[in-house]
Amino acid sequence: MTEETTETKGVRLTAGDAELTVSPDHGCRVASLRVGGTELLRQGPRYGAFPMVPWCGRVDLGRFRNGGRMHQLPVNAPPHAIHGTGRDTVWRTVATGPSSAAFTYDLADPWPYQGRVTQTFELTPDGLTATMSVETEGDSFPAQAGWHPWFRRTLEDGGEEVRVGFDAEWQEERGDDHLPNGNRIPPRPGPWDDCFGMPAGVDVTLTWPGRLELKVTSRSEWVVIYDEQPEAVCVEPQSGPPNGLNTLPRLVTPIDPLEMAMVWSWRSLA
Repeated sequence: MTEETTETKGVRLTAGDAELTVSPDHGCRVASLRVGGTELLRQGPRYGAFPMVPWCGRVDLGRFRNGGRMHQLPVNAPPHAIHGTGRDTVWRTVATGPSSAAFTYDLADPWPYQGRVTQTFELTPDGLTATMSVETEGDSFPAQAGWHPWFRRTLEDGGEEVRVGFDAEWQEERGDDHLPNGNRIPPRPGPWDDCFGMPAGVDVTLTWPGRLELKVTSRSEWVVIYDEQPEAVCVEPQSGPPNGLNTLPRLVTPIDPLEMAMVWSWRSLA
């Protein structure tokens, strides 16, 4: 089922009182998530939840090496490249149903390797499962995948600010260039624009007191938490740390695709 929005055509999924709108023409981002009629994602210039692929976060000076070849990516967050190309790409809708959908796009310039990215969504009355895969039939290359949601700090009809709860084993210390410097330190209090390690899997709880609890989980051990803006809080599960194309490369090969999954589950506190 589709609907027209003010910005692009959207694929709308429903399950119980949950409504999800995905915008394949706008980087295949989740444009809206409404639970019981309440919007949970920020709207406006920085809105929804977008995919980060084929890399997550910042790449140092936009450069990464694959074997003996050095590649230069566009520097879109000077002096670095940030958040991949998927959010700037029109995706193809390949399957839709009342509560599920799948989308793809083919990797192309400025990414230097050929491959295909697939993203799926499965909505239930009390949760959302998103998956992403990166495949190639050609040359192997390092890649990452993840999501960057903008959760509302306060819900649209008011109430207390959201509280972020998690128990990480470590925090990636970052330098003045906003990149991890290789040191793992005990988690520090926020505000954060930082990557955390959770070897048992990402598990972060967002609580709007008296309203709603939402858990973000993933089998991956990496999550970036960003809460330095007054309007929103970001909880970003990803397959590796920022600058991971250089520091922790995970190769996509013809027989070994990169696969990433994330679950949001919620319950009412009212």
